[in-house]
Amino acid sequence: MIEIYDKKGFDPVMVIEATSLKNFDFRGANLKDANMVQYDLRGADFRDANLQDADLRLADLSGADLTGANLSGTDLTGAILVDAKMDVKKVIPIAIQK
Repeated sequence: MIEIYDKKGFDPVMVIEATSLKNFDFRGANLKDANMVQYDLRGADFRDANLQDADLRLADLSGADLTGANLSGTDLTGAILVDAKMDVKKVIPIAIQK
């Protein structure tokens, strides 16, 4: 079982019956304020997920699909985004917010 907590570390945002998040289906999931620092999320499907204000610093998102995801306020500092799919119009404002 994997528990994803909020950025304060007190409240679980999502509890998942899995041993790995590689290639995991997060489509449409509400991960607002989630703390996913250094998570291995290679190949994960985040289409239309809410990742608003999530902390994805240093996460491996290689090959992940972030198409249509709400990335407003998401911290992707140091994240690995090789071959990741995402809406450029939604990502550019995030880089400017720093």
